[in-house]
Amino acid sequence: MVEAMARVGGLVMLQPEAGGSRENFFFAGIHKVRFRKPVIESDTWVMRMTLIKLQKRFGIAKMKGKAYVGGEVICEGEFLMGTGS
Repeated sequence: MVEAMARVGGLVMLQPEAGGSRENFFFAGIHKVRFRKPVIESDTWVMRMTLIKLQKRFGIAKMKGKAYVGGEVICEGEFLMGTGS
């Protein structure tokens, strides 16, 4: 679940509103991740990632993410992404 949310964060970083970088993004870390409810195999997730801070000079982005099933939060946390080649 955490890896899937990190991948969504990488897609967010490709958007023009977030800087639109075409560089490679790397999952650099997680912080304050909480699993709120169990997920079963037939559940459909909705994941939302919000860019909190972007430091282009250092190539670091901080995001906040939440995953939902049926409108209820099942997982949330902060994610750190790095850019590079």
